[in-house]
Amino acid sequence: MTILRFGNGHVVVADAVWPGAAITIADGRIVAIEPCGAGAAGAIDLEGGWLMPGFVDTQVNGGGGVLFNDETSVAGIAAIGAAHAAFGTTAFLPTLISDYPDRIERALDAVDAAIAAGVPGVVGVHIEGPFLALARKGIHDATRFRLLDDAMIALLSRPRLGVVMVTIAPELARLPDIAALAAAGVRVSAGHTEVDHAGALSAFDAGLSGITHLFNAMPAMQQRAPGLIGAALDDPRPWCGLIVDGVHVSPTVLRIALRARGVERMMLVTDAMSSVGAREKDFVLQGRPIRVADGVCAFADGTLAGSDLDMARAVANTVSMLGIAPATASRMAAANPAAFLGLGHERGDLAAGLRADWVWLDAGFAARATWIGGERRE
Repeated sequence: MTILRFGNGHVVVADAVWPGAAITIADGRIVAIEPCGAGAAGAIDLEGGWLMPGFVDTQVNGGGGVLFNDETSVAGIAAIGAAHAAFGTTAFLPTLISDYPDRIERALDAVDAAIAAGVPGVVGVHIEGPFLALARKGIHDATRFRLLDDAMIALLSRPRLGVVMVTIAPELARLPDIAALAAAGVRVSAGHTEVDHAGALSAFDAGLSGITHLFNAMPAMQQRAPGLIGAALDDPRPWCGLIVDGVHVSPTVLRIALRARGVERMMLVTDAMSSVGAREKDFVLQGRPIRVADGVCAFADGTLAGSDLDMARAVANTVSMLGIAPATASRMAAANPAAFLGLGHERGDLAAGLRADWVWLDAGFAARATWIGGERRE
């Protein structure tokens, strides 16, 4: 067993914030965690910063100069995970942007292989499209779009080593097909969609449980047409991903949404591209050059192409832009997404029995170090 002590800061646990903590680790898990004084002997000095549960990101398209669409391999997934671990992400879903069926199968198999190989942090896969609405395609390549058919349902439902998440436009899928995916354990999420309010509620009834980047790539809520956004804010069932970068969604709109819905099923996501953790920021997505400037990834016509956001910055933005308490922002970045993925018994909190995954942020919420399975990573 190993005991690590932290002091002179803020340690976020489920129901409290301690000035310090002693964490006992064995076999990559927390055996015990107890509060300790701010100046405990031998403690790592948090320097007024924060120790939070490791972040869980359900939408990671790339990082470290690698796009998952280009590198559907164990090595590619490892490179992406390493880039995001530097910013506190200890669990993530490599995310495949709309692609052809053979590429989808390759992505699913690659994630299985990465989990089997013990690649740190990878806990499943997110297939974002190609079952999307043409009118809400965003940066997705519409030539790759297709309907959700029996063959794809069988592929997505096949038993896997990690969680499978799929983003669909619910209006283009049959309700029994959504139900079949949900029954197989697939996390079905609505995104890039024109679904109306009634259709959204029917999809929730069928088992759709997530909203992919709420507000983006869906119709705006109107007074007589609440749509998917209205359904998501009014119905307590779906888990909603939020990109808090000050670009994808106005902070004012996000503050209103959080006041209306509360934070319990709100999750921070990055929608990160290969630029995160990379020296060379610009990249090419399915043949289209994407320029990255001032933290914004965009095609030449101005279409946003994911983000240059990391989870530490998402937490910092949630605190500074939205006025959310750090411990609550931590929950949105860790406990909530872990629960959405069905991994709350493993991740998302600093508690005995859970994995020894956490991040040290400085007083300005910049990442200082990350521990995955009790092993420190700078």
